[in-house]
Amino acid sequence: MHICTARRSLSLSAVVAASALALTGCGLMPEEEQSIGTENDDGTVTLTVAANPVPQGQILQFVDEELAADAGLDIEVKEFSGYAEQNQALEAGDVDANYFQHEPYYEAEIEANDYDFEHFSGVHIEPFALYSNSVDSVEDLPEGAQIGINNDPSNQGRGLALLQEAGAITLDEDVDPADAGVNDVAENPKNFEFVEAEAASLARTLDDVDASVINGNYAMESGLTPAEDGLIVEDGQDSPYANFLTVRAGDEEDENVQKLDELLHSDEVRSYIEETWVDGEVQAAF
Repeated sequence: MHICTARRSLSLSAVVAASALALTGCGLMPEEEQSIGTENDDGTVTLTVAANPVPQGQILQFVDEELAADAGLDIEVKEFSGYAEQNQALEAGDVDANYFQHEPYYEAEIEANDYDFEHFSGVHIEPFALYSNSVDSVEDLPEGAQIGINNDPSNQGRGLALLQEAGAITLDEDVDPADAGVNDVAENPKNFEFVEAEAASLARTLDDVDASVINGNYAMESGLTPAEDGLIVEDGQDSPYANFLTVRAGDEEDENVQKLDELLHSDEVRSYIEETWVDGEVQAAF
């Protein structure tokens, strides 16, 4: 029997399935290519990108309104309030890309969830800062003060490193500060109590603790500015915490995704960031 002939004894559904597979194997039917984005009637391609509302969503909206059309793109921003669900959405194929995470967080997510992702270079950084509604300086924090801090490993180390730079604590010298956790605090002169919480809740619960190290995007959403309100502010220069565009492995070769990344690294986006966040709460990383 020729390999492209189906057996009559197969059920109708099996014949259809088997025939499709056989025809593909014989080269009579082209294999379906995986595509990214949606082509519109006007020839533009819509890319759906997961992002936090501020500042990632704002930056993407600027790109969509001012730059995308000339590149043949339409950017649909799908906003999320948290972090982990954005990688889950990308893995599930619910979005074409996400734009919210930095290298340490990305690496931790890959290790924990075995995601098959790739990412482009950093676009911007949002400096961490220590905020308080009860004291005006780190020195004024009382003995046994409660300090809110991220509960995800990469951002927890980042927050602890900020406190160490200010001389408030000392981390175990055998531990890379980026990988440090609260159990790696070697010296804690004022016996601070670290209250671990999800990043999104730290700004909302600032009244419940003496101070919190808060991610830049959530601080901004709550009306906090590092330059004006931060007791300690992270140095954004040469930082490993720049946010970048992430896609499923293989999609980094897609020309439309590459166009979007080029727009995110354009002079226009740099100027937008500098003019929108004049106090340095968001800084271009390119």
